[in-house]
Amino acid sequence: MDMDNRKILIVGGSSGMGLALARRCLDEGATVVIAGRGEAKLNAARDELNRPAKLETAVVDISREAEVAALFERIGRLDHIVSTAADIEGAYQLLPEIELEAAQRVVESKFYGPLLLAKHGTPKLSANGSLTFVSGIAAYRPAARGSVVAAVNAGLEGLVRALAVELAPIRVNAVSPGWVDTPIWQLVAGDAKDETLAAMAKRLPAGRVGRPQDIADALRFLIGNGFTTGTTLHVEGGHRLI
Repeated sequence: MDMDNRKILIVGGSSGMGLALARRCLDEGATVVIAGRGEAKLNAARDELNRPAKLETAVVDISREAEVAALFERIGRLDHIVSTAADIEGAYQLLPEIELEAAQRVVESKFYGPLLLAKHGTPKLSANGSLTFVSGIAAYRPAARGSVVAAVNAGLEGLVRALAVELAPIRVNAVSPGWVDTPIWQLVAGDAKDETLAAMAKRLPAGRVGRPQDIADALRFLIGNGFTTGTTLHVEGGHRLI
């Protein structure tokens, strides 16, 4: 699919996978809107992308319906919507230590957020448009401390399948990454981030953990392939096999 004259909203586009996708889409000639909760992070991302004319930014909390509705009124027509947003701070805890507030933030960012993006964004999409969300390997290889994230990822994939039926011909898909070296790992592993990722790299059939560009490639495929909907695309280096 030619990206010239296409307009793409990327929620979570100020860092990690979303930023990698924004860079790729801009390089292909698309107009890109990156959205997130922090204006400072959005401005830093704009600088990192060299402030191209086809880049816009928008401050929004996708767990707040009024903010999501206002976002789409501001940015108007779109061709594709992508969300890589995830607020997992405090969520990776053993059951006795987990706080409901942290669990609620995961649900709001990774389930209610996509639901609201679909509700208010679909009317703005072109007839051959798409919505693409990010779940994750935790739904398939859950571990201690990861019960909330595992459950929400699985729920998001169920939502994707249902929306693909309800919103057709708009396509709805998900990418399920494995372990990817992004800033979010600082919240999960803290100072042990590098050691934790290196240990997993030795176990994976691919011989390494993921890079943001790997996930951007998968997201770009789902944006562009007009015959793929209701699908979860696994990009995890063989993690489900071990």
